[in-house]
Amino acid sequence: MEYTLDIEIGLPRNEVITKFDNEENMKHWQRGLVSIEHLSGEKGKTGATAKLNYKMGKREIEMIETITLLDLPEAFHLTFDAKNVYNIQENYFEELSNGNTKWISKNEFKFSGFMKLMRFLMPGAFKKQSHTYMKDFKAFAEEGKSVLDKA
Repeated sequence: MEYTLDIEIGLPRNEVITKFDNEENMKHWQRGLVSIEHLSGEKGKTGATAKLNYKMGKREIEMIETITLLDLPEAFHLTFDAKNVYNIQENYFEELSNGNTKWISKNEFKFSGFMKLMRFLMPGAFKKQSHTYMKDFKAFAEEGKSVLDKA
């Protein structure tokens, strides 16, 4: 399953990148994020891995994040490996002529086991979750709104 989403953020690209590339900020725009544990490689650099833990409703999800390309301010690519789900994500940040930034997120999901069935039962769920993260990041970057305030 593949899809591409984009969102315009009302800030210059350098400000967007400063907020996006800060691990401490993730809890403010990634709903359900419980913890981040650095595992290997130079933290925040290409090849680095981290364990991310999320709580979504009653489900607890653990995934391994790997930075596959760090070419800021233009691109930031990652993979996420969770039980029965593998996600390849390519993020691009474009400077717009109005001074804003366009964030483009290309996602590819590969499923195994039970999640193959979920893909067909809930085909829009992954795209909706990605879009929610993007909207939450925009609100955090532009207005300082944190998803933690809604908890």
